[in-house]
Amino acid sequence: MASFDAIIIGGGPGGYVCAIHAAQLGLNVAVVEGREALGGTCLNIGCIPSKALLHATHSLHEVHENFTKMGLMGGAPTVDWAKMQAYKAETVTGNTKGIEFLFKKNKVTWLKGWGSIPEPGKVKVGTDIHDAKYIVIATGSEPSSLPGVTVDEKIVVTSTGALSLSAIPKSMVVIGAGVIGLEMGSVYARLGTKVTVVEYLDAITPGADAEVAKSFQRILAKQGFTFVMGAAVQGVVTGKTGAKVTYKLRKNDSEASLDADVVLVATGRKPFITGMGLAALGVEILPRGQIKTDAHFATNIKGLYAIGDAIVGPMLAHKAEDEGMALAEIMAGKSGHVNYGVIPGVIYTMPEVASVGVTEEQLKEQGRAYKVGKFPFMGNARAKAVFQAEGFVKILADKDTDRILGCHIIGPGAGDIIHEVCVAMEFGASAQDLALTCHAHPTYSEAVREAALACGHGAIHA
Repeated sequence: MASFDAIIIGGGPGGYVCAIHAAQLGLNVAVVEGREALGGTCLNIGCIPSKALLHATHSLHEVHENFTKMGLMGGAPTVDWAKMQAYKAETVTGNTKGIEFLFKKNKVTWLKGWGSIPEPGKVKVGTDIHDAKYIVIATGSEPSSLPGVTVDEKIVVTSTGALSLSAIPKSMVVIGAGVIGLEMGSVYARLGTKVTVVEYLDAITPGADAEVAKSFQRILAKQGFTFVMGAAVQGVVTGKTGAKVTYKLRKNDSEASLDADVVLVATGRKPFITGMGLAALGVEILPRGQIKTDAHFATNIKGLYAIGDAIVGPMLAHKAEDEGMALAEIMAGKSGHVNYGVIPGVIYTMPEVASVGVTEEQLKEQGRAYKVGKFPFMGNARAKAVFQAEGFVKILADKDTDRILGCHIIGPGAGDIIHEVCVAMEFGASAQDLALTCHAHPTYSEAVREAALACGHGAIHA
């Protein structure tokens, strides 16, 4: 039995960042993690391995589509799937080992095993019970299930199984047109798989700016995606060689089916909070399965806190990290804060899609007066030089004050260039502030400046 200032249950982005920062602030900290490696879903079976496969397959796309245009001649490479999987695994291991090093550097204790909370102030790991002034639930999320669909992670898979298929399928049906489905669909489409996306709603990437979503769907269709929109999946039946997906169109109740080698169920995620004894403790749980917390991440049980996917808000690794940082400050007696209005979201397809702040649809619903500044990447010299001129930058600003309210980008490097807008919004900047800031030429980020100029007198290169 050991005593700590804080015990964090879960070694994912929220948990390990919270632990390291709390240790930096002088607390004696332990992290409970049952996986063989730290990093949670994100590093082990989510963000990082998927980005490795996205990078590998984008490189393959460049060879096939653009190398000869640049005078790079020769035969295109063949795909060694086993070696690509090994590259992915090596990328994951390098990152997870890095967290182990950071734990040792910051004197964070790793309690290996699965944790439960038998009573306030105590955490049980295996047969050992440890004391802590603060207990933090940072257990993340798991894939949501779908009625009539049984996942076996071989033919019918979640994102976990999709990362490690035994072979590249000839056909794949993706259920759900959200971030995970489109990213993994992109991987396999570039490997030659016929990808069909079945989505219940009438637009892809639910919640995204409608103009961006429409453009994004059109670009993915050009890349070989087939979309079946407004379709409710009725069930999936598996056989020896694949599966049959049955769906019903919402507009007329007509039924149809699709055959595929693999079916990827990408219908979202739900908090993973089972097995910790929360019900017996009396922890308040919201109707959608999240732990209820106050503005300082505290539950209704004294000394018990929760962050990340386990609570309300976007299920994003960086949102969990921000909450972990803020909670570490609070536990150390300081002020911790997360600005939820400036949390970017990114889809790592090609082109990338990134957003921060409100959408145009939200502004219309609020009845708020706003203005739009847009700039196409077709007018960006760097984007044209590297065959990535599709897409645009869209900035939304208050009509009267010019304060930036949101930004939506579809184009090259969108996930990186969105952050200058995030910083600007954090400081309450106006579109003119961005427009008057010198941007290096030639860079993708010039498109952001041009969109900001378009909020005023007009872009220069459009």
